[in-house]
Amino acid sequence: MRQSLHLFSFLFVSLAAVVLPADDAAVRAENDIHAESARPSEDGKTLWYDIRLLGLEGQGWQATEAPFDRLPAKANGVVRKPVWSLSRHSAGICVRFATDATSIQAKWTLTSPNLAMPHMPATGVSGLDLYVNTPGGTWRWVANGRPSSQTNTAGLLTAIPAGRHDFCLYLPLYNGVSAVEIGIPAGATLTRLPRTAGTEKPIVFYGTSITHGGCASRPGMVHTSILGRRLDRPVINLGFSGNGTMDLEIAELLGELDASVYVIDCLPNMVAAQVRERVKPLVTTLRAARPDVPIVLAEDRTYSNSFFISSKQKRNDDSRVQLREAYEQLRADGVKNLLYLQGDGQLGDDGEATVDSSHPTDLGFMRMADAFEPVLRQALQLKP
Repeated sequence: MRQSLHLFSFLFVSLAAVVLPADDAAVRAENDIHAESARPSEDGKTLWYDIRLLGLEGQGWQATEAPFDRLPAKANGVVRKPVWSLSRHSAGICVRFATDATSIQAKWTLTSPNLAMPHMPATGVSGLDLYVNTPGGTWRWVANGRPSSQTNTAGLLTAIPAGRHDFCLYLPLYNGVSAVEIGIPAGATLTRLPRTAGTEKPIVFYGTSITHGGCASRPGMVHTSILGRRLDRPVINLGFSGNGTMDLEIAELLGELDASVYVIDCLPNMVAAQVRERVKPLVTTLRAARPDVPIVLAEDRTYSNSFFISSKQKRNDDSRVQLREAYEQLRADGVKNLLYLQGDGQLGDDGEATVDSSHPTDLGFMRMADAFEPVLRQALQLKP
């Protein structure tokens, strides 16, 4: 019972919306995770910590049906069934932590036994991804957890250099998780890594399978996560594969989030008539809830074979015409802080950035991040 009370106490504190200076020694002590809250291995050499003790980043609501859902429990029965089902995927959710451990392990249990897709590897669909913050503040990849079954244990890193290091662990993109633990040697410290003031409000992306992460080779390589690292902002990923259609129910939920900027990137799932009908109601709904938060309307990426398949070029063109017209009308109506991102060039112009003309590879996601970054810097009033 004593250990359960400790776990509840630490979970409550970790989820509190407190932003404190990360370089303050007193704050570090406040954010230390005590060994009493860990689950020891049979030999006592490893302590396993529930990652919820660290505070989940990228989760917009705490009142969820399952611990790692992306929509609140109240959305069940309100949003369309496919959207609800896809919201159980952990896309974009991560944890930030500091440790002086010389090795890091991970255990995770997936909600689906389907580890991969024909065009997306298991490391992206169902794997974990670990980054370390290097001198100068640049996050760099160091390890991934490769899934081989529905429940997995993996050694992520060994022979870690001495000292305290800051890490970020991303959860699976196209699968859900029911439990995730970090394992470190007994005696090593584990500390929450709260954000500093000014970097705590999230960038909220609402979109399609591309926003969802298809088809990144690992969770950290979707453009939303790349941008989160580059801009030093948390990201909430509300990509719903095949179902990013500017639903008003989603718009109302988006308005509940205290965002730094909203990015609406739904055209890949919509035809021109839907774009014409739905852009203005979505923006109007968001503006009523968040009058001053910037909104970015993004055109769809250009199909990489549209130079050869005219029907695909027509679909891009028709949807973009409707989005641009809606944008111009909203601006004429006096809507402020509305930005626009063109689709051409998001994937480059060599046709080498997708797996199927639509879904980016890692190269495609890097190029998308490059295309989105300037408009997001403008929205956030950050230097180029």
